Amino acid sequence: MKQIRFHISPYVIIPLIFAGIAAGSAIVAFRLAEGGLKETYVSIAGIAIWVVLLAAGAFACGLLIIRAILRPFEAFVQRAEALPALAGARDAPETVEPGDRLEHYARVLDRVSDLLGKVEASQLFPEIVGQSKAIRSVLSQVMKVAPTDATILISGESGTGKELVATSIHEHSARKDQPLIKLNCVAIPEGLLESELFGHERGAFTGATERKIGKFEMAHRGTLFLDEIGDMPLNTQGKILRVLQEREFERVGGGKPIKVDVRFVAATNKDLENMVKTGQFRKDLFYRLNVFSLQLPPLRERKEDIPLLAEHFLSTGKKAVRVSPAAMHMLTAYDWPGNVRELQNVITRAAVMCENNVIGPHNLPDGLHVDGLAFATHSEVNTSLSLDDHLHEIEKGMILEALRKTGGVQVKAAELLGINVRSLWHRVKKYGIDVKALKE
Repeated sequence: MKQIRFHISPYVIIPLIFAGIAAGSAIVAFRLAEGGLKETYVSIAGIAIWVVLLAAGAFACGLLIIRAILRPFEAFVQRAEALPALAGARDAPETVEPGDRLEHYARVLDRVSDLLGKVEASQLFPEIVGQSKAIRSVLSQVMKVAPTDATILISGESGTGKELVATSIHEHSARKDQPLIKLNCVAIPEGLLESELFGHERGAFTGATERKIGKFEMAHRGTLFLDEIGDMPLNTQGKILRVLQEREFERVGGGKPIKVDVRFVAATNKDLENMVKTGQFRKDLFYRLNVFSLQLPPLRERKEDIPLLAEHFLSTGKKAVRVSPAAMHMLTAYDWPGNVRELQNVITRAAVMCENNVIGPHNLPDGLHVDGLAFATHSEVNTSLSLDDHLHEIEKGMILEALRKTGGVQVKAAELLGINVRSLWHRVKKYGIDVKALKE
C-alpha cells in the first residue's frame, strides 16, 4: 500500500507550533485562575509549575526545529569548505568565535554564489574570457535582454569587447539561426555608407553597374550590428531612424519600399548623450537606440581578469609560453587605456620576444612601469610552482603593496584594490599577513 505523505511549508508549520504553545499557555492560565484555589500559595505554585513546563516545551520545540533546519545547512557548509575551489573560504578554527558562526556561514555562501556565477559565465559565454563581478554583471544583463527583440545600445571604451558582446546577444536570441550582419560605420566612407546599409539600384550613381543588396536586407529576420554609430553622419542618422520606426526603406536610386524584420544592436565608444546636447547626434535616434543600454567596464575596473586573459592569449600561440610572477604583477598594475585589445597586443609581442618561453618584466613595454611601484626584474621562475601558486603569489604581493601604501588601513587598501573589506580581511587571514606590523 502506498504511503500517503503531506508536505507542509516550514513557513506555515513553525508559526503554527508556537501559536499553539501560546494558545495552550493562555488556556492553562485561564483554567488555573478559574479553578478558584483557596490557598494563594498553591495557585501561585501551580501557575509557576505550568509556566516552567510550557517554557521547557517551547524551548525543546524550538531547539528541534532549529536543529532540523540548521543540520543540513551545516553539513552543506562543511562539504563546500572541503572542495578545493572553496578551500580559501575556510577560517582558521581559532579565528571563529561562537558568535561569528553565522558570519562565517555567510562568507562561505558568498564564495559558493561567486563560484556558481563564474561557472555560469564560462559555460554560457565561453567566447568571453573573464570571471570578475563587473563582467558577470554585464553577462547577466545579456541573458535577460538577448531573448527579446529590444534594440540595444552597447557603450564602452575602445577595446572592451563590444563586438564580442553583440555576437553573444545574437547567439542567445531567438534569431540565432538567422544571419548576424556587422558594419563598422567608421570603416565606410560617408558617400558609400548609405549604399552599404540600404543597397542601390543599377545606375543609381556612377559606377553602380548592377543592383546591390544592403546590410538591412541581408539581416532580414536576423540581427544587424552597427559599430561606432556615434561616427555616423547626421543625414544618414535620419534614414536609420526611419527604418527603426517604419521597418522599411528604399534602395539608393530605387522607389519601391522594402519591408524588413531586423533586430537592431548598436555600439559606440562616445558619449552619445553629450553629443545630443551639442547637436552632433540626433536626439530622436538616440532615444530609439537607447531602449536597453549595456555599459562595458574598462579593463582597469576588472583587473582580476588579466591573468585569465593573458593565459587565453598565450594558449592560441604555437609554443607554450607563460608569464613570470613579476611580469604578471606589472600587467595587473597597469591601467590599460587600450583595454583588452592593448593587452592582447602586449602579450603577443612579449611571447615572440621572450627567452625560454617565459615572459619577464624586460619583455614588456616601458609604459607598464607605472605608479612608482617597484617590480622585480629577475626573469628566473620557480618552475615547480603551478599557475594557481603563481597567481596566489601575485595576489599576496598586490595586497601587501596596497597595505603598505595605506599604512595598514584595510578600508583604504580595499578601496585601492577594488574589493570589499570583508574580501580583503579574508585574504589577509588566508596569506597570514601581519597588518599590525605594517601599521607600525
